[in-house]
Amino acid sequence: MSISVIMIDSFKTYFQSKTNITDEQFLSIASTLRFKKVEKGTILLHQSDICHHSFFVSKGLLRSYTIDETGKEHIIQFAPENWIISDRSSSYFNEPSQLFIDSIEETEIVFIDKNFIDAATEISVTFRHQDNIALHNHIRQLQKRVNLLLGATAEQRYLDFITIYPSLTLRIPQWMIASYLGITPETLSRIRKELAKRNFKPY
Repeated sequence: MSISVIMIDSFKTYFQSKTNITDEQFLSIASTLRFKKVEKGTILLHQSDICHHSFFVSKGLLRSYTIDETGKEHIIQFAPENWIISDRSSSYFNEPSQLFIDSIEETEIVFIDKNFIDAATEISVTFRHQDNIALHNHIRQLQKRVNLLLGATAEQRYLDFITIYPSLTLRIPQWMIASYLGITPETLSRIRKELAKRNFKPY
């Protein structure tokens, strides 16, 4: 079985779990989808480019991040298997993105464009509803991220990270987790040691 077939099957399974679209309906709109296997470190979206796709992760791991004037990275989101990552603001308003999106591992990706979204919206009321829920959930998660970065302790932020990404603690370099949490790698190491002393075990 080819990689593209495996990727489209995994995306179809994910997509149908969120909608009432039949196999026939899915195949009728799937022609706009693109499939690609990328190496570790491949940049899918550059800062200042307009984001024309959402990226579904069939296998592997992506991240979105910004780079400040000093060259320091600030990680916004990770996307493991069966997650979708994009810059919704850039896509919706057709404005230059403030984000980079790249691959942390060798990754198999389904590229989802506006034509697919529009076609799915036309044939499925459930998809329209789920897409609206996804948008509001994205906003909710961003608000939560801001609140945690402003008001939570470093340990609370790390525990929240484990809740959101239970499978990633051993897949992501410590400096990337620290960047996501807004702390130094040294602080993260200290938190992990303190949790270990209390017999805390990640998922």
